[in-house]
Amino acid sequence: MTSLYFNRLIQPFLGSQPPETRDTVALGMVILSILVLAESLICVLWIYTLSGLGDGYAFMAAVPYVYIIISYSSLLLFYHLRRFDAFSFTQLVMLLLMPFLMQWMIGGFHASSGVAFWAVLSPVGALMLLGTRQSTPWFALFALLTLLSWELNADFAQNALPIPPNVRDTFFAINMAGVSIILYTVMRYFQSQKAKVLDALAQEQARSEQLLRSILPESVAQRLRHSSAARIADSHDAVTILFADLVDFTRISASLTPTQVVDMLNHVFSRFDALAEKYGVEKIKTIGDAYMVVAGAPNPRPDHAQVIAEMALEVPLILQQISQETGQPFAMRIGINSGPVVAGIIGNTRFSYDLWGDAVNLASRMEHSGLANEVQVSAATYELLKDDYLFEPRGRIDIKGKGQVETYLLKGKRYTSS
Repeated sequence: MTSLYFNRLIQPFLGSQPPETRDTVALGMVILSILVLAESLICVLWIYTLSGLGDGYAFMAAVPYVYIIISYSSLLLFYHLRRFDAFSFTQLVMLLLMPFLMQWMIGGFHASSGVAFWAVLSPVGALMLLGTRQSTPWFALFALLTLLSWELNADFAQNALPIPPNVRDTFFAINMAGVSIILYTVMRYFQSQKAKVLDALAQEQARSEQLLRSILPESVAQRLRHSSAARIADSHDAVTILFADLVDFTRISASLTPTQVVDMLNHVFSRFDALAEKYGVEKIKTIGDAYMVVAGAPNPRPDHAQVIAEMALEVPLILQQISQETGQPFAMRIGINSGPVVAGIIGNTRFSYDLWGDAVNLASRMEHSGLANEVQVSAATYELLKDDYLFEPRGRIDIKGKGQVETYLLKGKRYTSS
């Protein structure tokens, strides 16, 4: 309830601030309010005590009284003008000057029970409100006023009015304890807010890293986080690339709403993502209704052709299940090729991990020239798999940019009798 009331109270200050600075202003308002309230309470105590000592002490009592008037008048004024910067400056000045003025008028360090100790709240408040650099002048002023008070202490003591020892000792304890308690309270509050900010920052960083891992391979994401290099590019001598494309998807999607099209593609490719994770291959991207994965990059592996073949052979089973679940007859063309590629990150904002090279182009051509529900592989992939898998020669077909190319249809795993 208190927090809600305070939020309403400081809303006029926050209304004129950019969204990214509102939390900082709110924190500053809380800290400054604690400091002003604490000094106001000690002022009330000084006014009450000094007024009770006789008429001769009335002028001394006027100093904390004037502080309270100016402090809260400025609060009302700048609250109306929505000027947090002016309000904070005024309060820091008052926090700094009022304790020293009290000390000088009462009669120096001893007579005033060290009331100037309260002035340290000004540079401390500036440190938490304004930051390290801007708080330095405030501390320098505090040190200068402390030195001045020390140099002129004998002169102030000559004009001191008598203060009963019990009152002086009581106020000395109050000043020491009060400043200590207020500093601890403010620093504790500041640290608690800092802990919340750091926790929120850690959660945001975790979300950012999770997002980074979702769009980049894990090893590449780690390199990007720990490297100052603007580009990541690697050469891989032996990888196998798979392209898979839904057959006649344009016709299937013609009768669907945009949301249904996206949902259907998400349903299909989510199953493919699980399949890629199962075989430890790297999903590169989806292009419309096409799906691209690679084995052997970014992390080299000797069985890159074998794991891609295993994944490809399982795709028809996945499509059959999806067809039964959705009532739509899905079919795919799958093309596979093996060879060297260049892999890396492109872009500065919406960057992505991608592959380049003739091996990638030929893998794409294997898919484009393939047959529905068949896995077409190049001669390079066939040479890597022919001892362990069954193939049906398709013969030489015309490939754009390549001419006549020997191709094969992958049929299954070769099992040897024991």
